[in-house]
Amino acid sequence: MSTKVKDNKNVWVYAEQIEGRLTNVALEILGEGYRLSREIGEESKVCAILIGENINHLVDELFAYGADIVYIANDSLLKRYTTDGYTKIISDAIKEYEPEIVLFGATHIGKDLAPRIAARLNTGLTADSTRLDINTQNYIDYLKTHTTADTEDLEKNIEDRNLKQTKPAFGGNLMVTITCPDKRPQMATVRPGVMDKKEKDPAHKGEIINLRIKLSKEDIKTELVEVIKTAKDVISLADAQIICAGGSGLGDDSGVELLKKFAETVGGVVACSRAAVELGWFDHSHMIGQTGTTVKPKIYFACGISGAIQHQVGMQNSDTIIAINSDPDAPIFKIADYCIVEDFKKVIPEIIMQLGNTNI
Repeated sequence: MSTKVKDNKNVWVYAEQIEGRLTNVALEILGEGYRLSREIGEESKVCAILIGENINHLVDELFAYGADIVYIANDSLLKRYTTDGYTKIISDAIKEYEPEIVLFGATHIGKDLAPRIAARLNTGLTADSTRLDINTQNYIDYLKTHTTADTEDLEKNIEDRNLKQTKPAFGGNLMVTITCPDKRPQMATVRPGVMDKKEKDPAHKGEIINLRIKLSKEDIKTELVEVIKTAKDVISLADAQIICAGGSGLGDDSGVELLKKFAETVGGVVACSRAAVELGWFDHSHMIGQTGTTVKPKIYFACGISGAIQHQVGMQNSDTIIAINSDPDAPIFKIADYCIVEDFKKVIPEIIMQLGNTNI
């Protein structure tokens, strides 16, 4: 595996799919990978690595969302995700094709897979990134001041072209930027809901490369015996366009029911802060924040949520934030687009009435 930047140029994205459907975060980081690849230079391409069984139908979707190349591993042993199988396939592919950057969604699978691959490749990994940038300034400045490039100086400046990976630290109270200057590929997991998909272009096509699969049953140390799906309602916070989130300010069970009625009225999805989970009103799967889900809906209603930094990290990129809280000094008001200083239970029934639903 090469450690010199000049020998690596492409950006890879793990195209996570579940039961034949691409995850939303896979398309988000594909869009980010497209942007990064164009910043690196004309020869750089954004590539998706797709793994599973009977997954060829997903290739055109990856092209439509920006992929220049799709590396595909299609095998019956890869039908269900296994740590051993997927780690081997991706590690072998990276060693063969030597990408400069490899990105994963910070999902349960991505968080399991990425560190194992990084360990095998003896490279670094930044977890839960919320922003990615290419450090090209030294390279650009060099080109501006030199008409004829000296080879050694040019290589030195190219090697300063590192991926700047920004993530929250110390409970979300500090943002840190991390680089990996000495090893390749540069690897990061990216939080769902913080990157933008590229505009879909069904006419865009690219190159398909079928990976050589060197995998046997003996390589997979665990056996998946059965998949048991939860009987609870399945919610998709990451894909929701309208989110109605509640905190301790809901007050009691009647406040929780009012929030659900509000979400139903506006066509939204119910979510919550950590405080509401700890009070037993919601399951952890509804939680927004640093240790919950990161979201970016068109409208985010924060109802009775004070807005601690740990919660803000998970929803501050929403297009429009509407905060309702009886405390005028609540931190949530500092990032909200619209602020209503009032008791949630007084405001929401009025909104529901205005929208024509009198059944409250």
